[in-house]
Amino acid sequence: MANGTANGLASRVHGSVHVIGAGLLGASIGLGLRARGVDVTLEDISPTTALLAADYGAGRARAEGDAPPALVVVATPPDVVADVIERALRTFPDAVVTDVASVKLAPFLELTRRGVDLTNYVGSHPMAGRERGGAIMARADIFAARPWIVCRDGETPPAALALVDAVALDLGATLLEMTPQEHDRAVGLVSHLPQAVASLLAARLVPAPEQAIGLAGQGLRDTTRIAASDPELWVQILGANREPVLEGLEALQADLAAFVEALREPDSPGARRRIADLLAAGNRGVARIPGKHGSRERFTTITVLIDDRPGQIAALLTEIGDLGINMEDLRLEHSPGAQIGFAEIAVLPEVAERAVADLTERGWRIL
Repeated sequence: MANGTANGLASRVHGSVHVIGAGLLGASIGLGLRARGVDVTLEDISPTTALLAADYGAGRARAEGDAPPALVVVATPPDVVADVIERALRTFPDAVVTDVASVKLAPFLELTRRGVDLTNYVGSHPMAGRERGGAIMARADIFAARPWIVCRDGETPPAALALVDAVALDLGATLLEMTPQEHDRAVGLVSHLPQAVASLLAARLVPAPEQAIGLAGQGLRDTTRIAASDPELWVQILGANREPVLEGLEALQADLAAFVEALREPDSPGARRRIADLLAAGNRGVARIPGKHGSRERFTTITVLIDDRPGQIAALLTEIGDLGINMEDLRLEHSPGAQIGFAEIAVLPEVAERAVADLTERGWRIL
C-alpha cells in the first residue's frame, strides 16, 4: 500500500526510506518525504547531526527490528560517497541505493573498479542547494521545480529506476536522464565553473577599502552570491570533477587574456571591437539561460522606488496582484546610506507599459 498523508495526498514511494547523511540535502529529502507520509530513518557519522535533523522532523533513528528499507539515499560529501554507497549495497542487499552527490562519474568508476555489483544502484543528483548547509537550513520545498538528474544504464532494473523517480517526483522535482559523463560536463559548466569564478571575484574584495565596498550594488551581489558556499565541500567537488572545470577555466582564461590585451591598448586598431565582441558574446550566453518554468522568454524589468520601512514590499505586491499583473521575478536592492530601496519587477514586455502607467497612477515612483 502506498504511503499517504493526513490530507490524503498519496506518496509514489512504496516502503521506507533510509537517508545516510543528515545535512542540507539529506534532511530536506527527509522533510519532503515525511510530509507525504513516508517512513524515513536517518543516519549520520555525527550523532548530533542525525538527532538535529530528527528534531526538525526529517525522520527518525533506525530501531532494532525495523524492516529493511526499500530505498537508501546517500547524501554524504563527495570524498566518501563511493565508500558509503558500497556499504549501503552490502548492508541492505535488497534495497535500491541512490546518491545525491554533485559528481557522478568518479564514484561510478571507483565502484566499478572495486567490482561492486551495481545492479541496485542508481546515481542521481538534484540541482538544488543553498549557500549554507546543515540540517538547520533544510527545507521540504528545496527541490520544487528543480532538475533532478538520474543516471542509469542498460542493467538498471525498471523497478529500481521507478523508485528513484518516485522520490524525485514526490519532492516536486523535474526528472532528467543523463549519462555520468554528460552530467559531469554539464554541471562543470553551469555550476562548478560559476562557483570558482564567483569565489575568485569575491576574493578581490578582501583588500578593498571600506569606502569602495560601501558602493556595492546588486550587480556585485548577483555575481558573488554563491561565493559564500562552504570551501571544504567545494574543494572536494572541484577535485572530483576537475577535467570539465579545468576546460572551462582555461577557455575563460583565454577570453580574459584577450580582454586584458584589448583593454590595455584601447586605441590600437581593432581593440574596441574585440572588447565589444566579448561583451556581446556574454549577451548571447545569458540569453540562453532558461527563465521561469524553463522557458527562454525574455522579460522587461520595471524598477520601483520604495521607502525603506515595514510594509512597503507587501503593499507593492498587493497592488501588483490587484492590477492583475503577472510578476515573473522580483529582486530587491537597498540604496547605500539612504532610507530607500529598489524593487526590480520582471514582467512580460507586452504588459510593461500598462504596469508602469497603473503603478504610477497609484502613487508608486517608477525609475
